[in-house]
Amino acid sequence: MAATGGSIALWNCPSSPYFSHKARPSASTLSLVVNLVNQRRNLCCLAVQESSTSTSAVAAETKEKKEVKKAEEGTTAAPKPKPAAKAPPKPLPQLMEEDVIPSLKSTLEAQEDIVELELSFNDNKLEGSFLKKGIPYSFWAFFPEGSINGPKGFSISSYGSGVSTVEPFLVDEKKPTAKHVVFWVEKRLAAQGIIPVWKD
Repeated sequence: MAATGGSIALWNCPSSPYFSHKARPSASTLSLVVNLVNQRRNLCCLAVQESSTSTSAVAAETKEKKEVKKAEEGTTAAPKPKPAAKAPPKPLPQLMEEDVIPSLKSTLEAQEDIVELELSFNDNKLEGSFLKKGIPYSFWAFFPEGSINGPKGFSISSYGSGVSTVEPFLVDEKKPTAKHVVFWVEKRLAAQGIIPVWKD
C-alpha cells in the first residue's frame, strides 16, 4: 500500500468484498490503513534517527579516544634529557692533591714498618719519602709537561744512595687516571722489594 497526495492506493490485496473495485472501503478501514502507514513511516524515521545518533555517538567516542591518546603521547613522549656534559679534566696539581696523594698515603700507611711517610707534589713531580725498618726510601714520579697524558718517568732511591735512572712510567695506559698512578707507584715499590708484591 502507499499514500500519494492524500489518497491511499492498495495493491496485492486478496480478493475481498471490502477491497473489490466495486466496493468502497469504510471509514474505519481507511482509518486503520492510514494508521498503519503512519506507524510504518514513524518506525522508519525512528530507525534512521537511531542509526544517525549511534553513528555520531561512535564518531564522538572515537574522536575523544584519539584526543586522549594524543594527550598521553604528549606527556610520555617528552624530549629525552641530554646527557650531562663531562666534567673537564682536573689540572694535574689538583688531581694529585685530591685523588692521588690521599689514596697512595692510605696504601703505604697500611704496610708494616713504614713510618715518617711524606708525600707532596711540586714542580710537576710527585715525591714520596718514608722509613722502613730504619732505612730511608724516596721515590719520584715525573710529569715534565704538567699533564697526566704527557711523558712520564719514575725514579727511586734507597739506603740513602743516589737516585736511580729515570724510567718510563704509565706507558701502557692509554688514558691514565689517578688510580693508575697509585697502582703503578705501588708496583714499582713492590718490584724493589720495599713492599710486598702480593696482598693477602
